[in-house]
Amino acid sequence: MSLYALLDFDTLKKYNITIKDFCKTSKGLKAKILQYRDKNSSFEEKLKRIKEIRKYWKKPLIINDTLELLSFADGIHIGQEDLKNLCEKYNLSPFEIVEKIRNGKWEIKNNKFYFCKEKRNKNKIIGLSTHNKEEILKANKLPLNYIGLGAYRPTTTKNTSNILGKNIIELIKYSYHPVAVIGGVKIYDKIPAKFKVVGSDICKLTSIQLKKKKIFKRR
Repeated sequence: MSLYALLDFDTLKKYNITIKDFCKTSKGLKAKILQYRDKNSSFEEKLKRIKEIRKYWKKPLIINDTLELLSFADGIHIGQEDLKNLCEKYNLSPFEIVEKIRNGKWEIKNNKFYFCKEKRNKNKIIGLSTHNKEEILKANKLPLNYIGLGAYRPTTTKNTSNILGKNIIELIKYSYHPVAVIGGVKIYDKIPAKFKVVGSDICKLTSIQLKKKKIFKRR
């Protein structure tokens, strides 16, 4: 089971740690992937931060939701509602949306995202959040790289009414795609999935390490 680090910018502010600090801890924990999630900043602020992340993180970088930033990342993670909205906006099926994003059939002009017929970009990683058996079975029909499955535990970074707990172990078996367990996952959790997505726990560990470092310097 590999670590998938979730850099949620609001959580970084809560723990008063920097992007550099988070990336350093994630590398120390041997994380394989890092996702940048930022629900409240402007596009310009997000772009500035994703460029900063790139300075400290050389492994695969995933963005959350913001298609306009896809040129600066290795892939994107979207939610069920995001996929539905994209289907309605572009009048395409879920399969077509995922296939076009993954295979680079898109372009960005003036910070606007457009789908196109011809392949224009490198292949991208694409993940989709799922929460139950029905959504997993639908995801099996899509050309995804992985699915997120959760929430494993309650989490403060998202409203989670659907807590799967240990039931997640049985649900993992239904997925044809690699599974990344999401929602309240801890660094040392052991779950039979491809990835465990950890955000707040990395921030907490980073904060503790920084405080210890300050105490040591005072001595």
